[in-house]
Amino acid sequence: MKSLLFLVLISVCWAEPHPGNSSLEHERIVHIQENGPRLLVVAEQAKIFSHRGGNVTLPCKFYHEHTSTAGSGTHKIRVKWTKLTYDYLKEVDVFVAMGHHRKSYGSYQDRVSLRESSENDASLVITNIMLEDYGRYKCEVIEGLEDDTAVVTLNLEGVVFPYSPRLGRYNLNFHEAQRACVEQDSVIASFDQLYDAWRSGLDWCNAGWLSDGSVQYPITKPREPCGGKNTVPGVRNYGFWDKDKSRYDVFCFTSNFNGEIVFFTPPS
Repeated sequence: MKSLLFLVLISVCWAEPHPGNSSLEHERIVHIQENGPRLLVVAEQAKIFSHRGGNVTLPCKFYHEHTSTAGSGTHKIRVKWTKLTYDYLKEVDVFVAMGHHRKSYGSYQDRVSLRESSENDASLVITNIMLEDYGRYKCEVIEGLEDDTAVVTLNLEGVVFPYSPRLGRYNLNFHEAQRACVEQDSVIASFDQLYDAWRSGLDWCNAGWLSDGSVQYPITKPREPCGGKNTVPGVRNYGFWDKDKSRYDVFCFTSNFNGEIVFFTPPS
C-alpha cells in the first residue's frame, strides 16, 4: 500500500480584499502588529556564594524592552524558580508566585520567598541553606504569551574530601556512596566542586564517585601509579559506570562543619 502525503496550508488572519480586481479576491494582506515591549529577564550576578546554615538572595529582575519598569504589561506576572540538574535535562520545582498566590516545593518549603524590593524584582531569598541547595537555578518570568529566563549558580563554601569505607578502597556502588557521604555529614561532590578542590591543591590517586554518576580523581603531582609521571596534572575521568554494580570510593562535600579534616598518605 502506498502512502500519500498531503500538505495543507491553512491561513487565518485579519485581511483586506483588493477592491476592483475580482481575480485577486482570494488574496490576503497580513497585518503584523507588536503586542507591546518585549519582556527581558536578567540576573545581576551569575554566581552567588554562601555556606550551609546561611541565608542568600539569588538575583533576578524583569524589564520591558525600551522601558525601565515592570508596569508596561497588561497581564499578571508569573514568577517561577526551578533548580536545574547537572545536564539541564530536568528541572526541580522550587517556588512559584502569581499575584498574592505563593507556593514552595519539597525541601524548600518555608525556606524560600521573593525579595520584591521593587515591582520588577523577582529575586529568590533562601534561608537556612542546606548542602543539597548547591547548584544552578532558573528564574522564569511569564507575562501573557511572553516569557524569558535567567540562570544563577549558588556555590557553597566548604571542603571536598575523599572517602572509602573500613573494608578498604573501591567497595562502594553509587547508592552506597551517597549514603556514606550522608553518614559523614556531607553530600556527594559535584564535578565543579572537585575541580575547585583540585585547583586548590587536592591530590588523590583513588577514583571516586561524583554526583553526576561519573568516576574521577584529582592529580596535582603526576606519578607512575596515578596515570603515569609523564602525564599532565588535572582531574582524571574514568567516565560513567553502572551505579549498582561498579564499585569505587567517593568524593564528599561539606560546608560549615564541626571538627577537623586531615589528609594523609599511607606508608605504602
